Amino acid sequence: MKLVVGKGSCGIAAGADKVSDAAEKYIAEKGLNINVTVTGCIGMCYLEPIVDVIKDSGEKTTYVKVDTNSITEIIESELAGKTAEKYLIPEEDKKSLEGQTRIALRNCGIINPEDINEYISRGGYKAIEKCVKELTPEQVIEIIKVSGLAGRGGAGFPTWFKWQAARNSKGTKKYTICNADEGDPGAFMDRAVIEGDPNSVIEGMLVGAYAMGSDEGIVYVRAEYPLAIKRLTNAIKQAREKGLLGKNIFGSDFSFDIRIKAGAGAFVCGEETALIASLEGERGMPRLKPPFPAQRGFWQKPSNINNVETYANVAWIILNGGEKFAAMGTPDSKGTKVFALTGKIKKGGLVEIPMGATINHVIFGVGGGIKNDKKVKAVQMGGPSGGCIPAELFDTLIDYKKLSATGAIMGSGGMVVMDETTCMVDMARFFLDFTCKESCGKCIHCRVGTKRMLEILTRITEGKGKDGDIELLESLANEIKSSALCGLGQTAPNPVLTTLKYFRNEYEDHIYKHKCTAHQCKNLVMYSIDKNKCVGCTMCAKNCPAGAISGTVKEPHVIDTEKCIKCGKCATVCKFGAVVVD
Repeated sequence: MKLVVGKGSCGIAAGADKVSDAAEKYIAEKGLNINVTVTGCIGMCYLEPIVDVIKDSGEKTTYVKVDTNSITEIIESELAGKTAEKYLIPEEDKKSLEGQTRIALRNCGIINPEDINEYISRGGYKAIEKCVKELTPEQVIEIIKVSGLAGRGGAGFPTWFKWQAARNSKGTKKYTICNADEGDPGAFMDRAVIEGDPNSVIEGMLVGAYAMGSDEGIVYVRAEYPLAIKRLTNAIKQAREKGLLGKNIFGSDFSFDIRIKAGAGAFVCGEETALIASLEGERGMPRLKPPFPAQRGFWQKPSNINNVETYANVAWIILNGGEKFAAMGTPDSKGTKVFALTGKIKKGGLVEIPMGATINHVIFGVGGGIKNDKKVKAVQMGGPSGGCIPAELFDTLIDYKKLSATGAIMGSGGMVVMDETTCMVDMARFFLDFTCKESCGKCIHCRVGTKRMLEILTRITEGKGKDGDIELLESLANEIKSSALCGLGQTAPNPVLTTLKYFRNEYEDHIYKHKCTAHQCKNLVMYSIDKNKCVGCTMCAKNCPAGAISGTVKEPHVIDTEKCIKCGKCATVCKFGAVVVD
C-alpha cells in the first residue's frame, strides 16, 4: 500500500507536511509496510490536504481535508479493508475533476514530481524521441501549426509562428526561454505546473529547441516560487543523468541543456523584452520592437520565449497529433486552458477545460458558485492587464476574440470572482495600485499616467471625488493605452475602463451621493444600531477594538460615530441583525 500526499504549495500551506510526518511516524511505530510519497496539486486547493491511498492492486481512494489525527484513522481503516467514509472526497468534487479535459495538467496531482521515472512511465520524453528520430524540425513546426496552440501567457500569439521565425533567423546560436515569471494577482497556474510536473515543461522546451535549432534553454522563474525552483532543479538534474538533456540526445546530432534564472519578482519582467534585459543583468525594462526576440533577443541572438503552460502542452500535441488538440475549443481558440479560480468562489483552485466553455460554466459548474451563496457581481479576467466582466455577460464563451470584445482578456488564466460585497471602484483602484507600483518607469505615459489615475481613484474611494473625475479617468486611460511602450502600460487602464463601462453607477454614487453601495469604502460608510433589534447582548461592545460602543446588558446599545473606526467587527458578531451599515 502507498500513501500519496499532495504537496503543492497549497497543500503544504494547509498542513500537508504535518500530515506526511504524522503518517510516517505512525507507520514506523507500528512497523507497517506502507510507502509515503508526494505529488503536486491536483487543482482542488479548497480540499487540501489531500491524500491518495493506493493499494497493491492499483485501486485508489482519495481523502480530503486530512489532518494529523485523521491520517491514522484512514490508515487503520484501509488496513482493515474499509474506507474512512467521513474523509472521502465528495462525489460532486470527484465528478467535477473527472469532467475536466487535462492536458497541461495531465500529470499534476498524479505523479511524483521529484521522480523522473514516474513521468517516463506515463509516456514522458517519448515526444522528443519521436521528434529527433522521425520528424524534421519543419514537420514539428507544422504539427504545432495544425494544433492552433497559441501562447498561454496572455497574448495568445501563434506558437508555431514564433518558432518558425526563430528557425528562419540567421545564426548558429539560438536560445529557448521559458517565461515562468507569473506575477498576476490571483494567478498560480505556472507555479502549479512546475511544482507538479516539471518534466513536461522541460520536454516542451526540448521539442521547441529541436524545431528552432537551439542548444541552450533558460527558465526564468520568480524567486518567490522556491518549491517550483527546487523541483525544476531536481528534474533538470535527473534528465541530465538519463541523457535527456546534454549532448547527442537519443544518439542524434541534437544537443540541448537548460539552466534556471531566479527573477526578483518584477511584474514587468513578464514582458518578453524586459525579461531578456533581466537575464542579461540589466534592470527589467521593455525594449522597442522590432527587432523582435526571434531576430535579436538574449545577447542579441535569436531567441524564443513561451510561458510554462504553452510548453506543457507541446509533448501531448506531438504524441497525439495537432488535429486532436485543434478539435477542442473554438475556431479562433484551440485546445484547453488552465484557469486559477480565486476570490469569492466556493471551490478555489485550478481547472482545465476546453476553450469555448462559458464563464458561467467555469464559475458555477466547476467552481461551485459563490461563497455563502451571495449574489455574483463580476469576474476579473487577465489580472491587472485584464478587465472586469459583469455577471450579465457570463454566457460569454472563453475565446480570445470574444473575451476581448468585453474589454477583458484571456490573460494567463486568472479568474478573480467578485460578489455583491465588492466595490468595483475600489477593485479598479486595487489593480491600478498594483500596476502603478510595478511600472518600470521607462515611459512617461505609464510612469506618470497610472500615478495620476490612481490618485483620482483613491480620492473617489475616500469620498472626495468631484465632477469631471470620470471623464478625466477615461481621457487618461485612453492616452496611456495608445502611448505606453509595452503591454503593461497599454493594458494597465483596462480594469478602470471596464468598471466604468459596466459599473459607472458605482462611480457616480461615490462622487455625487457620497455612498458606497457595497459598504467597502470606509469614508463612505456609517455604522449605527437599530434599537428595535438590539437585545443588549453586549457582543458588539466586547468586540469593538475602538471602544466606540456603549450600553448596558439587555438594553439597546449606541455607536459613537466619532470613535468608530469602521472596521465592521460589530456587524460581523451581531447575531440579531441590529447593526445597520449605511
